[in-house]
Amino acid sequence: MKTPSPLESGRGATPPPAGPPWDLPLGEAPLVFLDLEMTGLRPATDRVIEICAERVRGGVVEDTLTSLVRPDCGTFGNAQIHGIEPADLESAPLFPDLSERIERILDGAVVVAHAAAWDVAFLEAELARAGRPRMIEHYLDTLTLSRRAFALPSHRLSALCDELGIKRERAHRAGDDVQALRAVFDRVITVLAPATARDLWHVRIGERHARPDVIAAALRALEGEVPVRIRYRPARRGTEDLTVRITGVRTDLDPPRVLGYLLPARSRRELRSDRILAIEPAELDSPKARPGGK
Repeated sequence: MKTPSPLESGRGATPPPAGPPWDLPLGEAPLVFLDLEMTGLRPATDRVIEICAERVRGGVVEDTLTSLVRPDCGTFGNAQIHGIEPADLESAPLFPDLSERIERILDGAVVVAHAAAWDVAFLEAELARAGRPRMIEHYLDTLTLSRRAFALPSHRLSALCDELGIKRERAHRAGDDVQALRAVFDRVITVLAPATARDLWHVRIGERHARPDVIAAALRALEGEVPVRIRYRPARRGTEDLTVRITGVRTDLDPPRVLGYLLPARSRRELRSDRILAIEPAELDSPKARPGGK
């Protein structure tokens, strides 16, 4: 089995299937926040020794599983990272004992994890060994989402908790990491303002890929000739909140560009669409800020 890079997004060329859960309003979509602790970094030979999978819809926990896991082959490792010792696993269930419950939690939901390629690869490997092969082809990675949303020196989960003021009881323990993961996700969606999980799936780093919902919002503003509020993050800089009258959308460029002028200053701007975090209607407070205002 190929060991994935922790920066892989898990998004191939084919988008998630149409319909639920990917196209539900985000507050109605079931999300499974997932964290695993492993004996090493090779899904083919290393094993899961702790799992937390929490199914959440609209902020309400629908189901959760947190458990140590005893590898049936007796393998062990990485205690210096997670602090789990062999004695802690002596009475823990085997992964096959948990697999049916895990599948119920996963069914019909969007998986969310941090550096998610690792967790997904290990979960797939363990389910296959348990005789329940399952491919998780699409998921959301808060590492990628945070790199788009925040201009920070590090996007490791521990660094994000420090920077964003998120309390984390024990690092590298699955239950505590899931609570931190959920808090990071909440901060990310506040910045990115997604309508659906599919919109978040389109968030990329270093791929010059524009979110279709962003392009659609820009085109609606252009057609309606209405000012919009644009949240924009230039390369290696923090987020800017701009009030813009859009005058053009260049979908023939790579990535597409949104053209317009700032209000009330009327200075011209050309914005890379892949760096636009959100577009929403603008509330203009003064006549000078309105198109044609004096």
